[in-house]
Amino acid sequence: MNAQPRACARPTPILRYLGRVDYQSAWQRMQQFTDTRTALSADELWFLEHPPVFTLGMAGRREHLLAPGDIPVVHTDRGGQVTYHGPGQLVVYALIDLRRAGLGVRELVTGLEQAVVRYAAELGIAALAKPEAPGVYVAGRKLASVGIRIRRRASYHGLALNVAMDLEPFGRINPCGYAGLAMTQLAELVPVADVNAAARGIKPHLLAALGFTA
Repeated sequence: MNAQPRACARPTPILRYLGRVDYQSAWQRMQQFTDTRTALSADELWFLEHPPVFTLGMAGRREHLLAPGDIPVVHTDRGGQVTYHGPGQLVVYALIDLRRAGLGVRELVTGLEQAVVRYAAELGIAALAKPEAPGVYVAGRKLASVGIRIRRRASYHGLALNVAMDLEPFGRINPCGYAGLAMTQLAELVPVADVNAAARGIKPHLLAALGFTA
């Protein structure tokens, strides 16, 4: 079932456009934010890119790293298996107080996925989410990945949307633990300016899908 805008919308979160940030620096900053936030802390959405990096989730198996080469590998604390981040990919980190939001983990994941689906539809792309394999797909190819962590009843990590990037490094792994999974990106499907344009385009869909007021 598609996530719908929630009836009791909450105030708009703080939106941060961080540019290109080292993965470990962003990860540590998310952990610090989550560990120090209070019941009064505003939720935040971070829009950014990472330099090239492979990340292994908590259940990640190194056998899915086929040939990482000179790209660093970070074993992180999100859910899921292995993925790749690099320039030209929009990363959105959702730092949300789930108890206050009345969101469950499945609802959060679905909201992130549906934001991508709706943004893709706006661009004329028929995309869909698969309950058995989190993420967003176009004609069997993966367009966006989702991986989150819940700590202190709050979320961090989020989604990665392929915009206009070098997809070659995905061939060095079994993306999300699936051998042979093909990847795609917006630039292969429609004219897209850059990651900044994608951030602006997906923002209203994220706010609606996660139950925030515009």
